[in-house]
Amino acid sequence: MSVIRLRVMRLTGGRSVVLRPRALAVGAGCGLLALALGVLAIGSGDYPISPADVLSTLAGHGSAAQDFIVNQLRLPRVVTALLVGAALGLSGALFQSLVRNPLGSPDVLGFTQGASAGALVVVVTGGSSLALACGAVAGGLATGVLIHALAWRQGVHGYRLVLIGIGVAAVLTGVNSYLLTRAQLMDAARAVLWLTGSLDGRGWENAWPLAAAMAVVVPLVLGLGRALRMMEMGDDAACALGVRVERVRLVLLASAVVLASFAAAAAGPVSFVALTAPQLARRMTKAPGAGLLPSMATGAALLVAADWGAQRLFTGHQLPVGVVTGVLGGGYLVWLLATERRAGRI
Repeated sequence: MSVIRLRVMRLTGGRSVVLRPRALAVGAGCGLLALALGVLAIGSGDYPISPADVLSTLAGHGSAAQDFIVNQLRLPRVVTALLVGAALGLSGALFQSLVRNPLGSPDVLGFTQGASAGALVVVVTGGSSLALACGAVAGGLATGVLIHALAWRQGVHGYRLVLIGIGVAAVLTGVNSYLLTRAQLMDAARAVLWLTGSLDGRGWENAWPLAAAMAVVVPLVLGLGRALRMMEMGDDAACALGVRVERVRLVLLASAVVLASFAAAAAGPVSFVALTAPQLARRMTKAPGAGLLPSMATGAALLVAADWGAQRLFTGHQLPVGVVTGVLGGGYLVWLLATERRAGRI
């Protein structure tokens, strides 16, 4: 039987913080790996730059050519990948913890399809790229409200939310297919690339809205981490410990939907990162609970690595990052379902 090592820090006001050294180590290690992969990605390309020169340029000591390539062309894409991966990792961890199901993620529950529907409405009406991003956010949030309303029955419970989310996702998939047929040829081609999930051509205008959303949502979510851990023991136990279960659940669900929606607005509906990152983080930390920070770091590392591979797997041809995450995540999902079946849980 594995032993989970904990450290409790006493704070002023009678509060305490539980520290798990292994979880902290995993989170820090994945975060450093994500940054290292980001440096390698910035230095890769038709104009290669060594990691030392990349770091020197980021510190403001590079040549004019290096400064333009690093700071203007490649850094925005890598920063967007880091932010999108972290947002999806945290969103997936929240969904999986709240519904108490390893399949809980915005891909499965319909929120990604809702963001796609909002973006496709903008494409059909001939909107700009900024309007497309706003449409994705609006679609994701509207889907979140719809699923919550349909799943509400004196509270929102895990399996009901999952089943309704899967049903809404199926409906929205059909709606999205119809919207594609109504778009002009060039707009449809742009929409298909966006629906695949791509970081190609991403600039600071794609990264800043997501960064602003995370600056608001992440501290809020981490502040509710203690309540989330109590809710994993069951609603009755959490209520007995003083947690306002429905209010906390609503805030955390809304936070997860916001993160997934803004991530989709920045890079399109990148698949399976929200599903796999929390699972991998939990297996590495071997700790109970949502593992919010390790999930964020793992998601960031996964997406940067997938984007680097998407650019380098085939010489002279770049794949959308969603293709790589879809192939890897689909294989992981099959393995996860087989494992759950052998364990008798499905």
